[in-house]
Amino acid sequence: MRFLPRTILGRAFLLIGVLIALSVAASVTIFRHAVQEPRVQQMAELVVSAVNLTRAAVLSSAPEWRGALLEELRDAEGMRVQLADAADVIQPMPEHPSELRLMMDEARNRLGGDTRFAARLNGAEGLWVSFRIGGDEFWLSLPREHIDHPLSQVLLAWGSMVFLLALVGAYFIARQVAWPLKRLEHAAHEVGEGHMPPPLPERGAQEIATVSHAFNQMSSDLAASERERALVLAGISHDLRTPLTRVRIAAELTADASLREGLVADVEQMDAVIQQFLDYARLDESEVSVPTDVHALVREVAQSFSAQARSLDLDLQPLPQFSVRPLLLKRALSNLLENAIKYGGGEITVRLHRMDSGVELSVADRGAGIPDELRETAKRPFMRLQTARSDAGGSGLGLAIVERAAHLHGGKFHLEGREGGGLLARLVLPDR
Repeated sequence: MRFLPRTILGRAFLLIGVLIALSVAASVTIFRHAVQEPRVQQMAELVVSAVNLTRAAVLSSAPEWRGALLEELRDAEGMRVQLADAADVIQPMPEHPSELRLMMDEARNRLGGDTRFAARLNGAEGLWVSFRIGGDEFWLSLPREHIDHPLSQVLLAWGSMVFLLALVGAYFIARQVAWPLKRLEHAAHEVGEGHMPPPLPERGAQEIATVSHAFNQMSSDLAASERERALVLAGISHDLRTPLTRVRIAAELTADASLREGLVADVEQMDAVIQQFLDYARLDESEVSVPTDVHALVREVAQSFSAQARSLDLDLQPLPQFSVRPLLLKRALSNLLENAIKYGGGEITVRLHRMDSGVELSVADRGAGIPDELRETAKRPFMRLQTARSDAGGSGLGLAIVERAAHLHGGKFHLEGREGGGLLARLVLPDR
C-alpha cells in the first residue's frame, strides 16, 4: 500500500474522491444507455426519414413541378436539395460530440455505406446528407437545430461542476476528521516533551469531542501530578536543609582535618543537589517578564564561573533591552555553565547574538558530548546519562531546568554536537 497517502486527510480525501469518480462513471454509463443511445437512434431515424421522403418526393413529382417542390421544402421545412458536383467544396462533419458520430454511423447503415455527411457545402452551413437517384448524387441540407441537441454538452458541463464541488466537499469532510487529529497529535507531542499544551476545543463530532475531552483530562491530571510532585520535592528539600546545617556545623567542630574536609564536601554536594530540587520545584513560574539588559546579565553570570573554568570565552553581541524573566534566565544559564564545567572539560564558549525572531544564547564545551538519540532524553527530569557524561554526581535536573525555562519564555532549547567535538547548548528566546 505504498501508493496510499500517509495522512488520514489524504487517505479520506482519496477514498471519497474515488467513490465520487466511480459514481460519476456509473452515471455516465447509465446516461449513455438510457438517454444517449435512444437519442442517437431518434436522430438517425429523422435523417433517414428526411432523405427517403425527399428521394420519394423527387422521384414521384412531375418534372415541371419538381422546382416548385424543392422551393416548398426549402421555405416550409428549411431543407435544400441540390445536385452534387465534383467541384463542390465540402467541410466534413466534426467527430464531436460523439452523438453526431454515432448518428452518422447508424444513418450509413440504413442509407448505404456511400452516404456522405458535411457540415458546410460551398460555404453554406447545415447538416448535408448525400443520396442517389439513379446515377445522380444529390445533397440534402437539414437544419442543424433539428439534429443538434446540446443536452450532452450541458450535462458534461454540469457534471464536471458537480464533480468539482463534490471533491471540494470531500476535502472539507476529510478535513473535519483530520484537523482535530492533527491538533491532538501536536498536543500529544507537546506533552511528550514535558510541556502542557492549551486545552483542545471539545467540539465537532461526538467521537472527536470525546477524545479531546479525554486528552484534556489527561493533560490536567498530568499537570496536577507534576505540581504535586514539585510541591513534595520542594517540601522535602526544604526540610533537609536544617539537618544538613547541623551536620556542617558538627563537621566544622571535628578535630580531624581530613574527616572535616570530606564531610564539608559531602554537605556542599548535597546542598547543591537540594538547591537544584528547589529550583526545579518552583522555577519562578510566577516571575514577570521585564525589559532587561541581557548582555549585562549574561556577562555577570558567566564571570561568576570564570574561576571554575579552565578557559571561558565570551562572544556577546550588544543588544537593546529585551523582555525576559531575569531570575529564570540566570538560573538556566548557571545550569548550562555548571554542566559545561562538570562534563565539558572546562573549555567553555558563551555566545549571545540577535536573531530575526529573537535572541540566541549558547554555551559550548569540548567534552564527550551527548549521542544524537539521547539528547531529548537528557532534557527530562532526573535523567543522568552516565554513558555520555562520565560523572555520576548531580541530580539529573540541570538540563530539565533549562528546558522548562525555555518553555516558560516561549522559546526552544536545543542540544547539538559541536564541530571539532563537544556539546553545543542553544537557548532560543523569541522576541515578545
